[in-house]
Amino acid sequence: MITDPWFFAVAIPAIVLTGLSKGGFLGGIGGLGVPLMSLVISPVQAAGIMLPILIAMDWIGIWAYRREWSGPNLKILLPAATAGIVFGWATAAYVTEAHVRLLVGLIGVLFTIDYWLKLRPRTVTPGPNWTKGSLWGAVAGFTSFVSHAGGPPFAVYMLPQRLPNVLYAGTAVMFFSAVNLIKVPPYLFLGQFNAANLKTVAVLVPLAPLSMLAGVWLTRRVPQEPFYKIAYACLFIISTKLVWDGVRATFGA
Repeated sequence: MITDPWFFAVAIPAIVLTGLSKGGFLGGIGGLGVPLMSLVISPVQAAGIMLPILIAMDWIGIWAYRREWSGPNLKILLPAATAGIVFGWATAAYVTEAHVRLLVGLIGVLFTIDYWLKLRPRTVTPGPNWTKGSLWGAVAGFTSFVSHAGGPPFAVYMLPQRLPNVLYAGTAVMFFSAVNLIKVPPYLFLGQFNAANLKTVAVLVPLAPLSMLAGVWLTRRVPQEPFYKIAYACLFIISTKLVWDGVRATFGA
């Protein structure tokens, strides 16, 4: 079990923010968990610790949004995400911790820049699209496997559809609930569920339902824009640090 107090200093807010996001509040910052933990432990270990906690959150989300999700979008996204997960598993032996730090950091940096500069086209997508959904679903599956950072690619595909907030949140919950379960066998084969990680999970997992329920409650009641600004600023700072660490380790800067 991890005993470093600095780990818990970052892990607790990481899990709370992830739960709020998975509950539908503060949308895209669910990918903050692994980057934040990666400041004090390896990103590979952080991903292994987060997966059981994410699955615990998923059951709360499935209950909360059991009637509010987009079936047509899930039919497109889930097969593609499965392919992305398989690709992530197949390439796991070739991806170093430095590569993961760099990838996770770049995802965070690009997503925050997109948010601030509003780079995505503002035209409304008429509905589910097989080509775009398959592309971004596969990317979401891969990045979710590597670092539980599937939120940004999912958002790139889903946000232009302008679904009601609750329907968007419910679709995200159902999508990532399925994705997280699909990731369990590969994580087992990669040895991510070792005794030390599981003991750490046991200490942190009580935060999962509490933060998830808080996210569901806030999604239905509280304006989100001020919280987005703070969350994306934090994500950008942390992601920039991870990019720097990844570049130094990869290229010897």
